[in-house]
Amino acid sequence: MNVEVLKSKIHRATVTDANLNYVGSITIDEDLMDAAGLIRGEHVYVVDNNNGERLETYVIAGERGSGCVCLNGAAARKVEVGDIIIIMAFGSMPLEEAKAFTPQIVFPKEGNRL
Repeated sequence: MNVEVLKSKIHRATVTDANLNYVGSITIDEDLMDAAGLIRGEHVYVVDNNNGERLETYVIAGERGSGCVCLNGAAARKVEVGDIIIIMAFGSMPLEEAKAFTPQIVFPKEGNRL
């Protein structure tokens, strides 16, 4: 049996932009992506600590070192610039492997820096 477990998490990132006119997704600074073990196109869940909104989307790589965390398309209506969000990705693995698995969790500093 496989179970879904937390694989990656960026905890308390700050929304730097919300672009309603983009096709969709969340743009994340590649440094944050690497630190959390996220890849381009990966399915993620986003939780907004300021307003309680929850949404699903996929990752687009943002400029490395920029601190960019931008919600695009319809998701831009769910956040405001300056909101604090949590970005999570989950993975499926065998139960015994899951028991020993440790997710990659990132706690960004001001400006979404590592």
